[in-house]
Amino acid sequence: MITYLTQVLNLPLVKASNTLTNFGGTSSFTPLIGALIADSYAGRFWTIIIGSIIYELGMISITISAILPQLRPPPCPTQQNCVEASHLQLWVLYVCLLLTSIGAGGLRPCVVTFAADQFDLKKSNHDQSQSWNFYNWYYFCMGVATLAALTIVVYIQDNVSWGLGLGLPTIAMALSIVAFVVGSSLYRKVKPGGSPLIRLAQVIVASVKKRKVVVTDPALLYQNRELDANISSDGRLLHTNQFRWLDRAAVVVDGDEINGSSNKLPNLWRVATVHRVEELKCIFRMLPVWAAGILLITSHSHLGSFTIQQARSMDRYISHNFQIPPASLSVFTVLTVLMGLPLYERIFLPFARRFTGNPAGITCLQRMGIGFAINIVATIVSALVEIKRKAVAAQHGLIDQPTTVIPISVFWLVPQYCLHGAAEVFMAVGHLEFLIDQSPESMRSTAAALNSLTTSFGNYLGTLMVSLVHNYTGNEHNWLPDRNLNKGKLDYYYWLVTGVQVLNLIYYMICAWFYKYKPLEELTESSKETDVESANNKNSSSTAN
Repeated sequence: MITYLTQVLNLPLVKASNTLTNFGGTSSFTPLIGALIADSYAGRFWTIIIGSIIYELGMISITISAILPQLRPPPCPTQQNCVEASHLQLWVLYVCLLLTSIGAGGLRPCVVTFAADQFDLKKSNHDQSQSWNFYNWYYFCMGVATLAALTIVVYIQDNVSWGLGLGLPTIAMALSIVAFVVGSSLYRKVKPGGSPLIRLAQVIVASVKKRKVVVTDPALLYQNRELDANISSDGRLLHTNQFRWLDRAAVVVDGDEINGSSNKLPNLWRVATVHRVEELKCIFRMLPVWAAGILLITSHSHLGSFTIQQARSMDRYISHNFQIPPASLSVFTVLTVLMGLPLYERIFLPFARRFTGNPAGITCLQRMGIGFAINIVATIVSALVEIKRKAVAAQHGLIDQPTTVIPISVFWLVPQYCLHGAAEVFMAVGHLEFLIDQSPESMRSTAAALNSLTTSFGNYLGTLMVSLVHNYTGNEHNWLPDRNLNKGKLDYYYWLVTGVQVLNLIYYMICAWFYKYKPLEELTESSKETDVESANNKNSSSTAN
């Protein structure tokens, strides 16, 4: 898309890059809405169906806009004095991207969690690595699909036509919808358990109402296995001592009308079960770790755009008649992920198990930390390669010729792509596993949406950072110039990004050090029986206002 915006719609580099990060931010924010709809009312299956249809409409629209000549400006092969796309042409593009963003809201949080629903991911001593295997296989399949897009589709877009290049993914999306619907009778469909936001709000309200209540014994806190049955099929969350002020919501006092012999539900705005209180505690514990991913996305939200522009200025010929499309260089990241995941399982994990004694090798938090560190190395390499590229351009007197190919191989960019792929093997998979595994089971779609929300906030902050750098680094020696990257100081921007990531890694290590994993009860036959609510006969032991 950066090629389409800069070469077809003739947008300046920074404007085009910001457009894509804003679009990416929106596409990563809408999954939060889709997740809440899926977890609360519609269920994941129907949310995927509706999201897919809306996404397909966006794909059809953007394909049509690429075919009709009146929806794009005149060609500008010299990239000088170009006529930019008009406001009408840009608004057509924005509407198309908005449709795909809305569709992504139904797909991103639900596809991985719906797939996880088809497997038994319950944790026990003998299958602790099962969920890990699922997430690795999920990312492996995503990598294969991305590999096809970066090779076949990108080549068609660059060398045949944008209409056909965008039409093929549109057709593929339509076929995937048909295939998904045909297999509907085979799926395990988990029923929505009600709005998770309302449950969280009920706990907060109940704890505020009882802010003066003293919790004398955690064993006396209200529990109701039957009430929590729909949101705890994998086992109820056990009481923890963190955020103990929330425990007041589970204290039974006079007026709460708890009656074990009645089918009437208690007023959940006055009293909450321990499981529901622990759901909120899980979210509170996860948020600091989750937030560390925001600055990671911010730091490299524009790297793809800038790196593609670097590649366009370099020698991309493999043979006399064939040159690599700039956007296809991302294939090295994907190949690293595809090779890295099996190597991670077959070589790294057995090696790690010898030192940690953990059946999973390392925890998801340790996995994320390694990914953060590798990503810092990747950004440092990016800065060094840009210094080399500009030095060659200056040596051959090409600083003022943005469309002339600099005699330096594009394969100088490969190491940073491979390092970003290695970081993804650790960070991306570990982050998704952490959010879904450590979230309450009734909020797994919402947890997957938090993963996308990280990308959303990171992209918006990335747009802000690039805009500030572009606006305040002057006109003559701007770090990120609009047209001629040779005159810029992209390496300075990479060093800035490196500094941001180092600070973020320090913050993450502090958060990970203090993080406590959620405790989950082991399900047994006897535990499936309905609890006798112990609080009924012990109201007098709780202190009220």
